[in-house]
Amino acid sequence: MQLSIDPASGIPLFDQIADGLRRALAEGTLQVGEHLPPAKDLAAALRVNLHTVLRAYAQLRDEGLAEVRRGRGTVIISAGTPGMDRRLNQAAVRLAVEARRLGVSEDDLTTLVLRAFRQNTGCDSISD
Repeated sequence: MQLSIDPASGIPLFDQIADGLRRALAEGTLQVGEHLPPAKDLAAALRVNLHTVLRAYAQLRDEGLAEVRRGRGTVIISAGTPGMDRRLNQAAVRLAVEARRLGVSEDDLTTLVLRAFRQNTGCDSISD
């Protein structure tokens, strides 16, 4: 698994790391049950602070994708929302990464996705 970050980007480094791990999971290069690299090793490889990697791992934990086992490492425990089509998951990851790159807020992205979903299913569009 190859992760890269852009220190010049406006996206926080921990978000870039978490996004890269989500993308690897969506693409299948990272599998359920697989251990993530020790935070110390990944931090050294990416030349970032240890706490930056730990924060990225905490995001994955909070999303239910990983389990942090003190002294035993971080393990991927889920590939995403149960029953979600792999292609849809990949598209969602790409959309989230692009939205962050463009500086789109989570609320604005949610509104955009809901509007697109409702317009393509015959539901009324949401009001802003």
